[in-house]
Amino acid sequence: MLRFIIGKILWLIPTLIGITIVAFGFVRVLPGDPVLLMAGERGLSPERHAELAHQLGFDRPLWQQYLDFIWQLAHGNLGDSLVTHKPVLGEFFALFPATLELGVCAMFLAVVIGVPIGVLAAIKRGSWFDQATMGTALVGYSMPIFWWGLLLIILFSGILQWTPVSGRISLMYYFPNGTGFMIWDALMSGQSGALASALSHLILPAVVLATIPLAVIARQTRSAMLEVLGEDYVRTARAKGMPPRRVVGVHALRNAMIPVITTIGLQVGMLMAGAILTETIFSWPGIGKWMVDSISRRDYPSVQGGLLMIALIVMFVNLIVDLLYGLINPRIRHR
Repeated sequence: MLRFIIGKILWLIPTLIGITIVAFGFVRVLPGDPVLLMAGERGLSPERHAELAHQLGFDRPLWQQYLDFIWQLAHGNLGDSLVTHKPVLGEFFALFPATLELGVCAMFLAVVIGVPIGVLAAIKRGSWFDQATMGTALVGYSMPIFWWGLLLIILFSGILQWTPVSGRISLMYYFPNGTGFMIWDALMSGQSGALASALSHLILPAVVLATIPLAVIARQTRSAMLEVLGEDYVRTARAKGMPPRRVVGVHALRNAMIPVITTIGLQVGMLMAGAILTETIFSWPGIGKWMVDSISRRDYPSVQGGLLMIALIVMFVNLIVDLLYGLINPRIRHR
């Protein structure tokens, strides 16, 4: 098992090098001059422009700028924002709890709803339930997040007025020494109505963000279950008179979960991408909205640092998924 873990970790090194190149190069192919955007001055003289570019190091060759980026990264420093002049790493971790809270809630909804639906659809293959759920899943997967989010805002926030339009909690509540996880902070504050306000702000963006992962997980679970239910060991278990719940829950579902776990791990990347649109639509103060604002302001350190940190999170989750393979199916460890 140790060799299996070490091998997976070593494979992350070339991936990480490639990510640094992509993160560094992405912001530099975007149109716009970060010096002009940072200075905020119209009619900036060429001399002043050259001076600011020299101070920021933008007048040096790209390979030197990349090496400086790697040198800072090796020392645990992602640089300072060109706009706020604060450390990028500090800004990232200050906003990350909001994105993590939203992503965990969305993935929880996707797994808790998607897996049972997929299992039932496989058991009732060809029934009205199977056709209705898989058809709905296909529609959910095909809907653009920004369009789906706006529809829900119009319905639940505008017409029905059940949920707030944006933000994380009502302005009536404030937690000066909070953890950044609004549900926990609201629960621990003891303020009447704080938790209900936090949940009412969270439910709509979580549903929007969970829609695509839920559809993918449901369809993948159904496909994996149909494949496993046709195996000989499942038919043997049924022939021995084993209860159907035990056949499905112990013999079929456990083996079908390997591709499902792969799908869940891959959906983390989709969640991070979907969070950019979801947080922008709902004005959710997380990493996604921060990245959009940084790109529009050509804040090179924030964009490349944010991309790198998001990629590291996705890589870490995929590593955990690979390790779970070894727990679910020990034969994978020895390949």
